[in-house]
Amino acid sequence: MVSQPARNRLMGACLGDCVHVAGIRVFLGMAEDEGYTTLFAGAAQRLEDIVTRADEWKPDLLAVSYRLNSVALSNILEELGCLLAAKGLTGIRMVFGGTDENCRVAGESGLFEATFGSSASQSSVQAYLRGEQAEVRRQALPDTLVARIHACKPFPLLRHHFGRPTVDETVRGAREIAEAAVIDVLSLGPDQNAQESFFRPHDMDHAQDGAGGVPLRSEADLRAIYEASRAGNRPLVRCYSGTRDLVRMADVLARTIHNAWAAIPLFWYSELDRRSPRALRDAIREGQEAIRWHAERGIPVEVNESHQWSLRQAPDVVAVVAFFLAAYNAKVLGVRDYIGQFMFNTPVGTSPTMDIAKMQAKLELVRGLEDEGFRVWRQTRTGLSSMPAGREEAIGHMCASIAVQMRLEPHIVHVVGFSEADHATTAEELIASARIARGAISSLVAGTGDIARDPAVRRRREQLVSEARTLLSALTKLAGRDHMDPWQDADTLARAVECGLLDAPDLAGNRPARGVVKTRLMGGACMAVDDGGRPKPEADRVRECLSLVSGGCLPGN
Repeated sequence: MVSQPARNRLMGACLGDCVHVAGIRVFLGMAEDEGYTTLFAGAAQRLEDIVTRADEWKPDLLAVSYRLNSVALSNILEELGCLLAAKGLTGIRMVFGGTDENCRVAGESGLFEATFGSSASQSSVQAYLRGEQAEVRRQALPDTLVARIHACKPFPLLRHHFGRPTVDETVRGAREIAEAAVIDVLSLGPDQNAQESFFRPHDMDHAQDGAGGVPLRSEADLRAIYEASRAGNRPLVRCYSGTRDLVRMADVLARTIHNAWAAIPLFWYSELDRRSPRALRDAIREGQEAIRWHAERGIPVEVNESHQWSLRQAPDVVAVVAFFLAAYNAKVLGVRDYIGQFMFNTPVGTSPTMDIAKMQAKLELVRGLEDEGFRVWRQTRTGLSSMPAGREEAIGHMCASIAVQMRLEPHIVHVVGFSEADHATTAEELIASARIARGAISSLVAGTGDIARDPAVRRRREQLVSEARTLLSALTKLAGRDHMDPWQDADTLARAVECGLLDAPDLAGNRPARGVVKTRLMGGACMAVDDGGRPKPEADRVRECLSLVSGGCLPGN
C-alpha cells in the first residue's frame, strides 16, 4: 500500500502542446477534498518550466496529463525523464492522466507510480489519493450492504440484474463482471422454474429451462456463482425470494450466496399476477413470514411491491399507498434496514416532474416510520417497460432516467442495461451499461438542484399524500373496529384488493382483483378517471369501493 506523504503537496500541469485541462482540474479538486495543498502550473507547459517549478515548489506528488498523440508522448516522456535527472528529481513521485492509450505509453516509461485513463473510475482515483492501491481498496470493500453504502459515499452503489440461460455461462459471466469492478451488487435472476419449483423439481416444465433467467437447480449452482464473483471488487450478491416456499429459499440464499438483501412481495407472485398458484391471503401471510425471518437474522429487506401496481397501470395513489404498506409491514415485522425501491418511468409516459412528485410522496409517508431502529435506503431504477429496443436509443433513455433518479439522492442505483428490452444482458453488455451509468452519475453526484421547489412537483406531491391518507383511512374502515392493526392484517389487505381499493386496469380477469378502475396519463401523471375520462377524486373512488363491502357485494359473498 502506498502511504500518503505527511505534507500532501500536489503540483499539476499539462505537458507540451496539450491544452486539455478538464481532467487534471478534476484531479486537483479531488485532491483538495482529500486534504492536499495543490498548485496548477498551467496548460501546454514547456517541460523545462514544469521541472523548474517542481524544483522550486518541492511537491510531494507531481501530476501531469497529456491527451494528444501517443507517439509524440513517448518522446515527451523520454525528455521529461532526462530533465528530471538533470535536476536531481528522479525520486519524485509522479502520476499521469490521459487517454487509455496514452496511459499505456506512460506506464511503459517507468516514470509514474499510477496512471488514470479515460475509463478510470472516480472511486479508484479517490482510493489513490487516500494512499490506497485501487485494486487493494476494491478487494477490501465491506461485504455487507450498509457498510458498503457508507464506504462508497458520495457515490451510490450500482446494482445490475444478471442470469444467463445456463449455469456455466452465468458462472463465467459472474467472474468477468467481478473482475471488471464496475458494479457493487450482482443481482441473480433465476428462471421461472427455479423461482416457483426449486424445491419441487417434479413440478418443473423442463421445456422452459433457462426461460427468463439462470436455471438454478441446486445449492451447488448458487455456490459456484458466488465463488466466481469473489474476484475483482468482490460484489455483493443477491437473489429474488422465489414465488413460493419463501422461507426455505431464504435459508438457501443466506447460506450459499450470503444474500445481500431479500426482495419479498406482499400481494404478488400469487393468483393475483398468476406467477404462482398461491391464494392471495396465503401469499400475503407467507411474505410476512419471510420478512420476519430475515429481520430476525439482521438481513436487509426490500418489499417488492409498489412498482408492481404501476406496471399494471394502477393510479399513482395506489402505488404510493402500496409503498407505504410495504415499508410499514417491514417495520412492524422487525426489519431494521429497509430497501425502498423507486421504479421510474412507470407507467410508460410518466413525466420526469410527475415521477419525482410521486417518489417524494412515497418518501413523505414513510418518513414518519423512520427512527433509530428503522432506516430506509433509497434504491432507484429505470422502468424496464420504458426501455427502447434499439441500442443507441436505450443508452440515451437509460442516462436520461438516471439523471432524473439522482434527484432522489439514491443510495443504490439499479442499472437497467441497454440491452434488456431486447434480450437477456450478457456479461459484456452489463459491464458496458454499468460504465455508462457510472459516467452519468459522476457528473451528477455533486448535486442536481432542488426540484422540490417546482410548484408543479409540490402540488402533485401534496395531492398524492392527501389522497393516500384517504385510501389508508379506507383500509382502516374496511377492517372494522376489531382489528388492532389493519395495515398488517392479511385478511384486510386481501379484501382491499377484492373490493377494488387496491386495483389496476391490467388486473382485469385476474381473480381476486376487480380490475375495474380506469386510469389515464394526464399531464404526465397516472390518474383514476370516470367513464367520461375526467379525473376521479379519490374520495369518490373509495366511497364506491366501500359501498360494495357494506352491500355484501364482495366477490365470494
